[in-house]
Amino acid sequence: MKMTKLQITSGLGIAFLIFGSISNACEQCEDLKGPDTKIESTSAKYNAALDSIVLEIKVEGLAGKTQPVPVGKLDGAPVLGYVFPTTLKSTDVGFSETEGIVALALTSHPDFDDTPLWDENLDGVYDNDGLVWHSHWVILVKDDRVKGGLSVKPFDKEDKSMKLPPTAPGMPMFMDSPGFQVVTDGNTIRVLVPAVSVNRNIDFKFDAVTCFMKVNTSDKKLPMLGVYKVYGVASGDLTLPYSVKK
Repeated sequence: MKMTKLQITSGLGIAFLIFGSISNACEQCEDLKGPDTKIESTSAKYNAALDSIVLEIKVEGLAGKTQPVPVGKLDGAPVLGYVFPTTLKSTDVGFSETEGIVALALTSHPDFDDTPLWDENLDGVYDNDGLVWHSHWVILVKDDRVKGGLSVKPFDKEDKSMKLPPTAPGMPMFMDSPGFQVVTDGNTIRVLVPAVSVNRNIDFKFDAVTCFMKVNTSDKKLPMLGVYKVYGVASGDLTLPYSVKK
């Protein structure tokens, strides 16, 4: 399940082949497929005045308009994502040193809230706004147990040496809720990433993906959060060819 740094690009390519070979991988996969998840382009620009990177994905339809339908529980909860796989290291974003693909995922999931520090829908309640688009750092690894071929890397809760950012939501996997601002504007979804939050490494490579994920809390044979369907890949082959423009 582990991947070396040299395997990042090839591992993503293998995953893409898996994506393309499977149809109807989950209940909502085909329902969420459409112009709103069909990628037209992606970009990243460093803004010196803000000392931040603006990452964006443009789609054929309206970015963020399509959202998952709730199932009423955490187990099996659907997650829709606009995801930026990168060449950043795990330590660049506050995790312990570990192998895998550091990705910034912009997600919507109506059945649970994993950003307890923020009230995204401004109703005075901090644990009811998972549907609102928000950001996560995750470490992705190749995983043949799910149809999409990738999952968020888990860790042993008893491992006291594990380092997580203080904004991590408390799930036993490499996931953080950094609170980066996510904005949808017509066919574009954007996220503002402070340079300090990536260890000032603004020379990373990246790609852009739209995908369907699902939570699992009942079946030990499946990952807690796996990728079940990919709708669009900016590069076409997940080779992470894009650079941050300055």
